[in-house]
Amino acid sequence: MDNIILYLLQTIQQLYQQNRWLLNFICRYIPLKQWAFEDSHSPKYQKYRIDQLPLIGYPKQDWDWNDLLKYYKDRYGKAIRPVSRRSACDIPETAVCPRCGAPMLYLYKNNGSKGQLLCKLCDTRFSPEENRYAKILSLRCPYCGHSLVPKKHRKFFVLHKCVNPKCSFYLHNLKKVDKHHLHEDYGKNKYKLHYIYREFTVDFFRMDLSSLPKNSSSLKFTKHNAHIMSLCLTMHVNLQLSLRKTAQALNDLYGIKISHQQVASYARTAALVIKPFVDHYDYHASDTFTADETYIKVRGIKGFVWFIMDAFSRSILGYQVSDNRSVGPCILAMRMAFRHFKKLPQNFRFIADGYTAYPLAAQQFFHEFGEAFRFDITQVIGLTNDDAVSKEFRPFKQMIERLNRTFKSSYRVSCGYDNYDGANYNVALWVAYYNFLRPHKHNCYQVLNKVDLLQGAENMPGKWQLLIYLGQQTILNLQNRQAADSICS
Repeated sequence: MDNIILYLLQTIQQLYQQNRWLLNFICRYIPLKQWAFEDSHSPKYQKYRIDQLPLIGYPKQDWDWNDLLKYYKDRYGKAIRPVSRRSACDIPETAVCPRCGAPMLYLYKNNGSKGQLLCKLCDTRFSPEENRYAKILSLRCPYCGHSLVPKKHRKFFVLHKCVNPKCSFYLHNLKKVDKHHLHEDYGKNKYKLHYIYREFTVDFFRMDLSSLPKNSSSLKFTKHNAHIMSLCLTMHVNLQLSLRKTAQALNDLYGIKISHQQVASYARTAALVIKPFVDHYDYHASDTFTADETYIKVRGIKGFVWFIMDAFSRSILGYQVSDNRSVGPCILAMRMAFRHFKKLPQNFRFIADGYTAYPLAAQQFFHEFGEAFRFDITQVIGLTNDDAVSKEFRPFKQMIERLNRTFKSSYRVSCGYDNYDGANYNVALWVAYYNFLRPHKHNCYQVLNKVDLLQGAENMPGKWQLLIYLGQQTILNLQNRQAADSICS
């Protein structure tokens, strides 16, 4: 009986060792599913990665020099005498310790003529011109605790970098560098090795999302009427005619003589009224968003349009026109898409390309709102499915790319925009048409969002007039809500 028990115990130990060997082999050579979805372990994706938030350090000012004198006398039974100087001292009499406030009598030079001083009471080393205790706060690396150094000043942010050569984050990334790159000149610059943090100097969460072009005309018509205005919108937005072609079509078809500048004025005014309804409409968004940015031309100079789409209803939830491709417009578009969310739904997924503005914007949402808006960016990188993430989520990326092509088909007729005001009102009208008026093939040639009032219109000009009416009602509701909030406050 004892031999059987001993034999079984030995067998169990052998199986246990074999299982450990198999697990070690799988972890080393067979990528698990959750590992395949983590692209940041690959060196070629390092530059697409956004580091975690830094530590915030506050200067310690816990003691007063008078309290320290009393403490030392009570603790050791003798008082601390001022510094005994054997030669003339050039420390100014106004100098004090920045930590405990000790006067010049308790300060002496720590490194000779190099300028560093040492307090005899609290043992603090500092420079009289610039010391760390004069700062309100300091940014520190979350891996090594080293103070971050501001390296670059950009338009919207300051880039801070951890320059500690012994930082664990730096040493871990350094191991991933190819050996032949280490021997090349500036070979390590092909990789992102150091911890980097961007401190924004502009608060994109306090900006107005409802701004639109100025100099819009009134809806009180003197020469034409609302029907002609809706005809202009139908031809210019639905049929993708340019301003001059719209004016020519009205003259050729209906004998209505109107200038292309008047068509532009009607479109600008309609956008100003319709935009609040489109932006504040409750789309009942799902838990999967997809986003991308595309190029436009404004006076021959490259600009950008950001789109955020609900992956299931295909509605455009957020959009923004900008003259730059920085993280600011990305945050504004996300704010518009998250307008009706008090908290993100469970299993929320945000799908975008490999551009670093999206993870950086997601980090700023977490920094601003906390756990309620904590989400990761699923990045579909490149044009081919080189990893498991791209293979699974490529269809969602193709949705937003198809949206970009649909928008470009209406944009090409204008051959670019004359200014950003024109780009703003044109995009606002196109989004209203796409979400509420355009029939979609994938939705059985029905509109994406059915509004009962719009369903009663017999033709497209009538729907544009009703859409303007809904915009007016939304503006009145917003004004009444704002007035009620100001009275309550």
